[in-house]
Amino acid sequence: MNSPRRTTLRIAGDTPRRRGEDRGRQARAGITRAWRVYEELFETVAAGNGRTLDVPALALRTVHATRAWAPELVEEMEGVAEGAGTPFWTIAALNARTEILAEAGAPRTGECSTLVRTGPRTTGGQCWDWHRELADAWHLQTVTGDVRGFAGITEHGILAKIGVNEAGVGVLFNILGHADDAATGVPVHLVARQVLGTAGSFAEAVGMLTGAPVSASTVITVVTADRAASVELAPGGSAVIAPDDRGWLVRTNHFLAPALAAGELRGHREPETYDRHRLLTARALGHDGETPDADALVGLLTAHREDGAEVCCHAPAEGRLGSRWATLATVAVDPAERRLLVHDGGPCSAGRETWTPLTAPRG
Repeated sequence: MNSPRRTTLRIAGDTPRRRGEDRGRQARAGITRAWRVYEELFETVAAGNGRTLDVPALALRTVHATRAWAPELVEEMEGVAEGAGTPFWTIAALNARTEILAEAGAPRTGECSTLVRTGPRTTGGQCWDWHRELADAWHLQTVTGDVRGFAGITEHGILAKIGVNEAGVGVLFNILGHADDAATGVPVHLVARQVLGTAGSFAEAVGMLTGAPVSASTVITVVTADRAASVELAPGGSAVIAPDDRGWLVRTNHFLAPALAAGELRGHREPETYDRHRLLTARALGHDGETPDADALVGLLTAHREDGAEVCCHAPAEGRLGSRWATLATVAVDPAERRLLVHDGGPCSAGRETWTPLTAPRG
């Protein structure tokens, strides 16, 4: 069952600002808690790499890029700040946390593994791994009032992350690392938000992603009822990765496109991403049947160090902020039903009674 602390925000509003205000009001306490952790995380990571950060300036730099690409996203963030009673730059910094951490030189050990199987009915899902100190800083959500209604999970104050919309367009999320990553472009979380709130088809989603002027690297896997592809994004360009000849997409935290892999940063720093990719690829190839349901997905994703790779990530009991990684959520997506199943924690603790269903509302 859903953890007592996990909430579902039902966000609505007929303008971006009103949707933002609604989010800010509902998530006010959570935004305050999340910001305290992120403020410390930015400082800790930067100091550990001998760097100093001007977080307000970096955040506002990404706002400038976002305003030129999708000004309605800036209006929505402004509404969040008003509703939460917090300075606008802090909301911008939360939404640009990936870009700011790239400027800080953050390692990303243990972050996110994704499996998708295409076919007559595409299904898939992922582990979402992040800092254990932020385990209470995320929520479930449904959002209406934009072009498309959508449902998913995200962190307090961040407009979107993983989800599926009313058109059956879903997005799954893995961070990458490139030598040119910086905080100058549109934040990748806002790009995901734009896809969920507006894309009406697979082609529209992929086109939106490949055209986004990002400055930090990620791979967003687009899933619809009968199609899927991973869109690798980096400061210097993008690439679309199709499923293999059996219909599988396996993603961890390194580039697969050769042109983008030439600037690979993440895999060189933390080669465990290759171990997870190899293990999950082997499991996928050994899977019987066309479309894994949530239970089958859990079986595929449940892997620890003794299995050869830590797909299901558990934080050590001790350690400083920035070093304690954990799988905070396990997500399964069924785009044909416009539905997500969310488990609060890693796949090894998931069962039939632990999934929370979310269906994308009509916009």
